[in-house]
Amino acid sequence: MNQGRSSIETTAPSRTLGFMLMSAVIVAVALFLAQQAQQFRQDAKDQNPSLSLPTNLPGFSAENWYLPDDYFLGFVQIQAGVFTMGSNPAIDPMAYGNERWSLTRRQGRPELPSFYIARYETSVAQFVAYLNATGQTSSAFEGLSPDLPITGITWPEALAYTRWLDSALRQSDHTPVELRAFLENGGRVTLPSEAEWEKAARGTEGQIFPWRRGPPPEGINFNGGEIRAVNAFNCSECAWGLSDMAGNVWEMTASPMQPYPYSEADDIDAREGEALWVMRGGSFADGLGNIRTAVRGGVDPSVRNHAIGFRLVISARPIVFGQ
Repeated sequence: MNQGRSSIETTAPSRTLGFMLMSAVIVAVALFLAQQAQQFRQDAKDQNPSLSLPTNLPGFSAENWYLPDDYFLGFVQIQAGVFTMGSNPAIDPMAYGNERWSLTRRQGRPELPSFYIARYETSVAQFVAYLNATGQTSSAFEGLSPDLPITGITWPEALAYTRWLDSALRQSDHTPVELRAFLENGGRVTLPSEAEWEKAARGTEGQIFPWRRGPPPEGINFNGGEIRAVNAFNCSECAWGLSDMAGNVWEMTASPMQPYPYSEADDIDAREGEALWVMRGGSFADGLGNIRTAVRGGVDPSVRNHAIGFRLVISARPIVFGQ
């Protein structure tokens, strides 16, 4: 007796039905992950209570993340144009070798577009406002005076703060019209390039120190002092009226440490793992030679040091790694 093959045939499932089922699964997974992420953020916030900040800090605005209490939130515009960068030992006998522009030239004349730079170094209060807003905390900042410069943080942590403040300024109704327009036209809050920092420190006259000439004005914080409030001394004799471009704390930049001549392309090509990043300005513990406008220090991105902080810029230069 012949036993034929079964005539039962399976029907291929509908492609449309399969796609709908798969989409439903994806949506369900996405909703689950979103709920888990929200719960994780809430748990982190519960486990990391806010660090205390004063409701009133003279000279600063609590409702604007403790930025300076003035119309431009402490930012000063640096006009577009050329400036002198680097050092000529014939003019500045304290110059170091890494300040020479090239084998054939002592100094260079880069041209920069307009940018905004913070009048003061970034403060403890400003950084703690960011930690509180993002559900982070650190016992390292408990008990510190809120108007001191923030120190003891790494280069990536400084960049994380700049990205957060960039977003906050874009969303805030208190952001000045001029700053908002600059942000909307390609600007962003970040660390300064070393060229931006040096132009802001020395002006367009090629001066050796932030003040134009003569001995340091009384109030410059260097040569064995101690860290002081970011707004403790307003240097009317300094380029653009910026404070502590000489002394108080070293300031991190967005430029990798490498030989001159300076090129913006070198900053753009910088990658994670660069050995050192440029820091500028010297500190309260440094002598006169290290608070000159052209001095180039180097810091490993993972270093935490009580004499190293940073200052903000709003810049439209091409993006640098990690920003």
